[in-house]
Amino acid sequence: MAHDPARTSNLISEGKIDSEFLRNKLKLKSLEARQSLYKKYPHVEKFFANKGLDLGEIRGHSAKMITTGALTSTLLFSPPLLAKNVPALANIVKNLSDFEGAQPGAPQKEVLLASLKQTLPQKIGPLDRTQEKTLEQIFRETIGVDTKATLEGEHLNSTYGYIGAEQHLARYPGDRMAVHPKIPQKDEGMAPGLGAWGYVPADKETWYAVVQTLYLPDWAKRQPYLRDWYKYRKVLIVNTVNGNAVVADIADSGPAAWTGKQFGGSPEVMNYLGGPRYKKGPVIVFFVDDPKNQIPLGPVDYNKVEALGVRMTEA
Repeated sequence: MAHDPARTSNLISEGKIDSEFLRNKLKLKSLEARQSLYKKYPHVEKFFANKGLDLGEIRGHSAKMITTGALTSTLLFSPPLLAKNVPALANIVKNLSDFEGAQPGAPQKEVLLASLKQTLPQKIGPLDRTQEKTLEQIFRETIGVDTKATLEGEHLNSTYGYIGAEQHLARYPGDRMAVHPKIPQKDEGMAPGLGAWGYVPADKETWYAVVQTLYLPDWAKRQPYLRDWYKYRKVLIVNTVNGNAVVADIADSGPAAWTGKQFGGSPEVMNYLGGPRYKKGPVIVFFVDDPKNQIPLGPVDYNKVEALGVRMTEA
């Protein structure tokens, strides 16, 4: 059987890629490989037939076996009270199996949105631990950012809620909008007061977030420690409607409970999450697990597809 010349995939022009051609070529390669395997090892074909397994779906079978094994071990070695959470744990297995079985080559944003739909409750509000653990893996595999709902023992009152538009924060004494960067349309202007930690360095003010530290149950008792821990702490904010994601740092405390919002975002954050008219919407906010401070602030461009060594970015 003839083979393609070596390294030809590196010469493919991104502008001339035909997705249907690639899909058909992959199917053909898969069929040829399967036929070659069965011809050389006929007992393998018989084994799969007896077990009711499809070689093309073996990755999906493996994912289900792994997640089911994880669930079983959790139930065996956990306290009896955990039995109450069996439905939630079973949902994790289903969600992760569905996630592993996502259409190969699908844009990551489509995979993310489908996974969020499977995982999130209908009512926006605090998530349980099993839902948060599922989302941590989903974000790692789709967005490519390691996140934690609970980091170093700290957890927000809610990780799933509404975000609202905030104003720019002063970077130094005398800072004003005449010299402050702004978004092109519907900018919120400058906040009349300082952020919770005073003046915000320019490199941290653009992509900043607001979380309700003042409502943490142990804020009064542990304020000195928590104040330092939350200062400029990185978070991943994911718009659950369109899948847009941004890494921001916590630079202020709020919003007030009566607003019906749990988080806030700078004009730049809100503009990226939903556009200039986006002033409120549902989001997930997780801490970024970045001990070496290697993840930059700003938008996360994760909606890429890779095929035959060629990387394509969805428009």
